[in-house]
This record gives sequence, structure tokens and C-alpha cells, in this order.
Amino acid sequence: MSGPVSAAAGARITGLDTYDVRFPTSRELDGSDAMNPDPDYSAAYLVLRTDAGDGLEGHGFTFTIGRGNDVQVAAVEALRAHVVGRPVAELCADPASLSRDLVGDSQLRWLGPEKGVMHMAIGAVLNAVWDLAAKRAGLPLWRLLAQAEPEWLVSQVDFRYLTDALTPGRALELLRKGRPGSAERTAELLRTGYPAYTTSPGWLGYDDAKLTRLARQAVADGFTQIKLKVGADLADDVRRCRTARAAVGPDVRIAIDANQRWDVAQAIEWTNALAEFDPYWIEEPTSPDDVLGHAAVRRGVAPVKVATGEHVQNRIVFKQLLQAGAIDVLQLDAARVGGVNENLAVLLLAAEFGVPVCPHAGGVGLCELVQHLSMFDYVALSGTVADRAIEYVDHLHQHFTDPVVIVNGHYAAPTAPGFSAAVHRASIDTYRYPDGAYWAEELDT
Repeated sequence: MSGPVSAAAGARITGLDTYDVRFPTSRELDGSDAMNPDPDYSAAYLVLRTDAGDGLEGHGFTFTIGRGNDVQVAAVEALRAHVVGRPVAELCADPASLSRDLVGDSQLRWLGPEKGVMHMAIGAVLNAVWDLAAKRAGLPLWRLLAQAEPEWLVSQVDFRYLTDALTPGRALELLRKGRPGSAERTAELLRTGYPAYTTSPGWLGYDDAKLTRLARQAVADGFTQIKLKVGADLADDVRRCRTARAAVGPDVRIAIDANQRWDVAQAIEWTNALAEFDPYWIEEPTSPDDVLGHAAVRRGVAPVKVATGEHVQNRIVFKQLLQAGAIDVLQLDAARVGGVNENLAVLLLAAEFGVPVCPHAGGVGLCELVQHLSMFDYVALSGTVADRAIEYVDHLHQHFTDPVVIVNGHYAAPTAPGFSAAVHRASIDTYRYPDGAYWAEELDT
């Protein structure tokens, strides 16, 4: 196939509906870490409607942690004129055409460029387009991507600012090289799923008893890696790492995550102070923009690996991290950059440099989205799951119509058409801010 199947002739995008959806996760300290002690996991959510008459919609969102989600929704609204009225068939056949227009709006680009609130809004809109395209093709997104012709996939990537590291010709070679065996890998993926690791035991606000209980449960559930938040207090981190290691034993990997809390020298000192507990990687040890700082940390903490990416703002910073040899593990995020199109670029860069991708997930719906990107990568690009796993956090999945399913520590491959992005209408009506049922009552008290 060259791209998604065509929509009904003449159909157009007729509406872009936005919603400020916020879940009160700060009440139980779910998601708490050294930099973000009280997050309310939230989504700037949108629905694309058409006049195709088939009832299909495109759902997309970007993830925030509470206040400021209204700003993110406003950024999505600012893109409406680029989307509404667009022919559905053309849009689904070539999402890159919209990507170029959204990124190229010079007055909005000034607010980035290609970073921050506007770029995340672009990603939300583009992810909604990919959701619609996959639904019209009758395929889950990972299969749509895996079955697409390499030439078409290359056409979806913006190679501006990348060609000193990755050219379109080289990307095409990587995709062609990744195709042999894809049918066998698809079958294996459907049988066994994609490896996961879990952060659920490791939130900084949890006490040791809860950490121990959840860590033991993770091992019983088939996970071979857990992650702990660190970085607020060294003595606490030593105790918590000791507690976690005692709970899971010597053979389960423990990753640690500082959520950008440290300066470079402090990151090296603190990570080495925890080395006795055999951490597999240190995640976000310093500012996500500090490429050379990450390289210095990597030299200073080896053999502990360095991982980052959930706050990397675009493909250009990922390129530099790889060129500088600054990371051992690349952690792309499905909603931070410019949607599927830019994440294709990031996956291709990782394949070119031979760095494994272990995506960031959790949040609101990030697990649902990012599984598709990793599964495409396995089936049609890297061809391996060695040293690769998708983060998993066990909350908020009940709000999605096609939630992730974890079996024996693995993501079960989605089979429903689309990008797994749709939220139940009842959840929107309850948690829409400030007038949904939950917030109307909460703010009235």
C-alpha cells in the first residue's frame, strides 16, 4: 500500500472540538516525582468530525499535569483554520501535508519554533489525523505503518535540519532493510505482545510499604523491570532503592528517574551514590535541553546507562543527543513532539545510531498511543525487542474505549482500527474542567 485507503469522495473535515480534561491524580500522589510533586494528569483533547457519513472521527490529545491545560487547549484551537474544511481523502493519504502547514505557519511558529505549547498542539492535531486515517484503513495504527510502502513513510518525515545525520535516501534504506521477516514478527507480536516495564511502584509520594507491595506485585505480574523516582533527598533514595532491591531480588532491573532535578555534577555524584543497588539506567538526570551535560553524565556514571527523551522537544535535539553519544536509551514521547510524523523521524534516527527506544508512557493515554510506535518499529524498522520495553503505569486506562492490555509483563498488540486515542464520553463529561460533574462539585466546595 502507498498510504491509507481513500475516504468518501468529496468528504471534508467539518469540525474540531476541544476539551480540557483533568483527572485529580494529585489526591493519591499518583505521578509524583522530585520535580512534579502534585500532578493532576490532564489532556488537551480534540475530536475531528467529518461529513463522510461513516461515523468515523479522529481523536487526539496532548498530555499536561493540570494548570496550564487551558493554555494547551487554546493552542489547539489556534490551529482550527488549518484543519476544518480540508478534504478527508487527501488528508488521510498524506498527513505530512498538514504537518508542513501547521509547522510552517510563521506567526505561530514564532512561539517555538517547533517546541513547546504550539508544537505539542500540532502533535495532538496530527495524531488525531492519524487516528482517523487508521480507522478509515480498518487497521490499528501500528499495522497501517508497518504495511505502508517505505517510500510513503519517508514522505511523511521532515528531514530539514536532519540531513547531516540522516538523509531521506538512508532512511529509505533502513526501512527497506527492516521489511524482511515483518510477517513473522507481526505474528509473534500478536502471540506474545511487546515487553513492558512498570513505574507504578516507584512514585516518590508512596511510602515504603506501598513500594514493597507494588514492586512484588509487578514481579508476580511478569515485569522484569521497574522504575523508581529519585532526586529529592539522597538518604531517602538510598533507603527506597534498598527497599525495592530487597522486594524484587537481584535479577529484576531497577531503573531510576530524577525528572531533571540535578545539575550535571550533582547527577554524577548522586547516581554513583546509588550504584550499589545496580540501577539499570538513570533517566532525565539533568535538563532535557543539555546535550553536552547528558554526555558528561554518561561518562561519569558508566556502566549505569543514561536515558532521556520524554521532554525532548523535537527531532533536532534527539539528533544532537545521538550525535554526541549522550544517551544509551532513547525515550520518545507520543505527544511531546509533532505527532506521528516527527516520531517517525525519531525512530529512524535511533535506528541509524543503533540506540534502543524505550518510550515514555503513563500520563493520560500515553501508554495507549506509544505502543503503536514501538510495535511499528519492531515489525518494520529495528526488527528487535532486545533491551527495549515500553513504560507502563496502571492508572486512567478505564477512561479509554480501547485501553491497553498487559499480559505477563507485555503490551498485547491492539487490534481495533485507529490510534487507541478515544476517551469515553462519560469520562469527558465528568472530568472536563471546570464544568464537568467532578470539577463543578469540587470547585463549589
